[in-house]
Amino acid sequence: MIDFRSDTVTRPNAKMRQAMADADVGDDVYGDDPTVNALESWAAKRHGFAAAIFCSSGTQANLLGLMGHCERGDEYLCGQQAHNYRFEGGGAAVLGSIQPQPIENEKDGTLAFDKLRGAIKPIDPHFARTRLLSLENTINGKVLPLDYLAQAREFVDKHDLKLHLDGARVYNAASALDVDIVEIAKHFDSMTICLSKGLAAPIGSLLLGSEELIAKARRWRKVLGGGMRQAGILAAAAEIALKEHPEKLAQDHENARYLGKRLNEVPGFEVKLEHIQTNMVFAKVSRDIELKVLAEKLKAKNILITPSAPMRLVTHADVQQGDIDTFISELTAQLPAVL
Repeated sequence: MIDFRSDTVTRPNAKMRQAMADADVGDDVYGDDPTVNALESWAAKRHGFAAAIFCSSGTQANLLGLMGHCERGDEYLCGQQAHNYRFEGGGAAVLGSIQPQPIENEKDGTLAFDKLRGAIKPIDPHFARTRLLSLENTINGKVLPLDYLAQAREFVDKHDLKLHLDGARVYNAASALDVDIVEIAKHFDSMTICLSKGLAAPIGSLLLGSEELIAKARRWRKVLGGGMRQAGILAAAAEIALKEHPEKLAQDHENARYLGKRLNEVPGFEVKLEHIQTNMVFAKVSRDIELKVLAEKLKAKNILITPSAPMRLVTHADVQQGDIDTFISELTAQLPAVL
């Protein structure tokens, strides 16, 4: 199956599977799973934070970060397109009693500081207390520039806020910028890293921050049902993903550019190649093409796409250049039947 729906669909490789089988485990709720402990300790040090916690998902890691920084009745600023605002079930509001204050994202994915400044609430019992700014990098495949991150740090310091990064694809950002991950991480009070997207682990995300924040997050993880007991089985694969897969992301980005070029050869599809910064391709599709029908016909050929407009296709470790050629060939063959 050739799957362009997301980079979450990657499967663990043989080395990960062997590491999972051989993992030394304990009970992580008691804090004595050695493989989890080693992953958290290494990850915290590697990214310049005091502590880390291994979570079941990016949604959980983001929620723990928000709940670690904010109390009931507090507020966090974020983008209208932010995953932890739009796509995580309203968890901050529902489970944390934290009010999101979304700000329209600029075309490059950034948030304008004048708009953010205007959204900060005054100290007044009528308002939620603004405590945090949450950014996302990458966002819809776009990379936040390093100078913007430095400005965001200055902004939160000036306004007595904390700064959180939804870093689900932060290693894609580092690869695209050709910098060490610390050059991004150093600006933030907390950061998540999803291990099961481009890094290709089967399950898991990390939240990194201060010892105080992570201690608070560990309690909330338990409250949320996130105690995973012998989680070293998962952490073993996650460690391989974190240590070995960042260097492979540049190939995913190159494949995305190749995919964009090939799609531009297909009638009814248009991709702006200059917008491809990482592993996501957004294609404008002619209204004459019945996307749902196309998706079903491609599925019958063992190719999976999301029939959205614009159509998002994502490259990852399980998509090679030959798979892209196969997709383009099948797409072209099916077009007459979906017009």
